Amino acid sequence: MNVARHTWFMTVRQARNLMREPIWIVLLLVQPMVWLVLYGQLFKNVTRLGGFGTGSYITFLAPAIVVMNAFFGATWSGMSMINDLDHKVVERFLATPASRLSLVLSQIVRTALTAAIQAVVILLVALALGVHIHTGVFGWIVIIVAAILVNSAFAGISQAIALLTRREATMIAVANFIGLPLLFLSTTMIARAQMPGWMQTAARFNPVDWGVRASREVVLPGTAWSTVGYHLLLLLALTALTSAWATYSFRSYQRSL
Repeated sequence: MNVARHTWFMTVRQARNLMREPIWIVLLLVQPMVWLVLYGQLFKNVTRLGGFGTGSYITFLAPAIVVMNAFFGATWSGMSMINDLDHKVVERFLATPASRLSLVLSQIVRTALTAAIQAVVILLVALALGVHIHTGVFGWIVIIVAAILVNSAFAGISQAIALLTRREATMIAVANFIGLPLLFLSTTMIARAQMPGWMQTAARFNPVDWGVRASREVVLPGTAWSTVGYHLLLLLALTALTSAWATYSFRSYQRSL
């Protein structure tokens, strides 16, 4: 109970910090909508190639944009930890009875909640653009859960790297290094049938693609719930592993003080 209470307290603290800079709130809400509208228009004729499961590219794209947005948000989440380390915030909390685990978990929870809010905004915009989620309310829930799990899995990695390197430049380099390759080695913007064979194989082991496949299944007709459940379970397992790595990295940081 202490861990949960302290984690919530830390999460609220970080949310208040975000509220002090309204420009970030605007960017967090507007940027995903820009992606959805621009990508939807730029590639709207690509469905003629076949294999998309729908003639509407924006319907194909919308759930993937939710996951993509959650993924990119997670890769940069370690910057918040580095900021706290640079300003000795973490060291001050270590001098209090605050749960050590909550200092890491709150960072992951904060970015996951942000991803969930953005997911709702993107889905509402997609709805206004004519996207129909085949499975209704359950589909909305699955897409939001997929976004949260993708975000949490990569946020754990980002937090671990931040705690191990403690440098903004390194964090930026790592985020850029893993971001675009994982995006393009997934079915985010293109149907699997249109990808080269080796990329199709790589996508099967790509956590970003796991989230895309789970969320897209509930949007298009002929939903395979076994596929949805399988990929969500993979993401849940990965989240547990990366969160454990982030916690271990925090303990390593403590020992270095």
